[in-house]
Amino acid sequence: MSHGRLPPLRLVGLVLLVLLAFAANSVLCRKALTLTAIDPASFSLIRIASGALMLGGLAWARNGSSALGAGRWPAALALLLYVVCFSFAYVSLAAGSGALLLFGAVQATMILRGLLNGERLRIVQWLGLVLALAGLTVLVAPGVSAPDPLGAVLMLAAGVAWGAYSLLGRSSMEPPLAATAGNFLRASPMALLPLAVVLLMGRGGMDVAGFAYAAASGALASGLGYALWYGVLPSLQAATAASVQLSVPVITALGGALILSETVSLRLTLASLAVLGGIALVVRAKRA
Repeated sequence: MSHGRLPPLRLVGLVLLVLLAFAANSVLCRKALTLTAIDPASFSLIRIASGALMLGGLAWARNGSSALGAGRWPAALALLLYVVCFSFAYVSLAAGSGALLLFGAVQATMILRGLLNGERLRIVQWLGLVLALAGLTVLVAPGVSAPDPLGAVLMLAAGVAWGAYSLLGRSSMEPPLAATAGNFLRASPMALLPLAVVLLMGRGGMDVAGFAYAAASGALASGLGYALWYGVLPSLQAATAASVQLSVPVITALGGALILSETVSLRLTLASLAVLGGIALVVRAKRA
C-alpha cells in the first residue's frame, strides 16, 4: 500500500474496514470463549502466532524485509500482557463492555503519559477527562448490569498494556509494519507460559471452531487490520485518526448484540456516551 495520500472514497472504505477488524477482535474472542471449547491461554497463543505469520508475510511482500530481528522485547512483553489479559477478561465480559473498558484504559494511559511528560491540558480537556472517567466509574459500579469485577480489572490491565505498547511504538525507528511483525514474533514463544500454567491446572481446551476463531482474530482482525491501519495513517491527521477510533466500542457493542445476542443495557449506553464523548473533547481540543 502506498505511503501517499489515498483517494477520499478509498480512504473511507479502508478506514471502515480497519474499524470493523478492530471490533471483530472482541466479538471473535467472546464468541470463541463462550461457544467453543478453547481456553483463553490457547486463544492468546494462536492469536499471537497467527498474527506473526500474517504480519511477517506482509512485511516480506511489501519491503522484502524479514520480521526476524525486528521489534523490541519490552514491546513484545506489553503486547503479550495485552493479549492475555484481553482473552481472560472475555471469559466473563460482554463484547461491548469489554471494548469500552479497553478503549478507556488505553486513552487514559496515553493521556497520563502526556501529563507526566509536561503536557498541559486545556479546561475543556480536563472536563472531557473527568467525563470519561465518570463514564468508566458508572460502568463498573456495583449493580445488576455491572460487568464482572475480575473481568473488568483484567480488561483495564489489557488497556494499560496496549497503551504502553503504543507509547513504545512511538519511539521505535523501525517501519511500523516490520516492528509490529517482530513484536508478534517475539511474543509468540512467551505466550507458551500462560498456556503451560492453564494446562497444569487442568483447564486447557481446544476444538476446531475455537482454533478457527483465534486464527481469524490473529491473522485477519489483528494482523491484516494493523497492516491496513498503517497504510491509511499517512492520509489521516493525528486528531482524525484518534477520533475515528471512538467508534470501535460502539461497533463492538452492535456486533455483540447482532452476533452474540448480547443486551445493550442503559448503563452501557450512558457509560459509552460519557467515555467516548469525554475522550472526543480531549482529542478535538488538542487538535485546536
